[in-house]
Amino acid sequence: MTPTRSGPTSGPRTALTSSTSRSSSVRTASARRATRCALPGGHLPAEAFEAAKGAASVMAMNNVYYRATHLIGDGTYATLPARLRMSIIGRPGVEKVDFELWCLAVSAVNGCGRCLESHERVVREAGLSRELVQEALRIAAVVNAVAATLDAEAALAPATV
Repeated sequence: MTPTRSGPTSGPRTALTSSTSRSSSVRTASARRATRCALPGGHLPAEAFEAAKGAASVMAMNNVYYRATHLIGDGTYATLPARLRMSIIGRPGVEKVDFELWCLAVSAVNGCGRCLESHERVVREAGLSRELVQEALRIAAVVNAVAATLDAEAALAPATV
């Protein structure tokens, strides 16, 4: 689901997009995608939920692999085939740009620069603005912070029998 917000007169629209005509058309397309993804009560349809889990799963694998091959510092690793099962990236079950945006957000949380660069390039080529990418990164940061806080609270909570 693409990050959106409602304006006082325009209905759903992407956050922080500029007023240029290209951004306006991207904003409209993003709002349509978000509207299609959202169900009453704020829940994702099953296809989007499965795609979001798929993005998290495949990025958990890819982020470790690609971050490690980058950090080793030997460029030869970048030329070797990864041989990781990534078929969901080709057919995610939702619009490709939405899936790529979710992969970008997961890669930000996992700290994989190579994956961030790759997914950012794909969503930008698909017409998403830098402001929308930034919004997705902010959402990822907040979700990550909330998860860390809840994990810490659970760890510090008194044990119940």
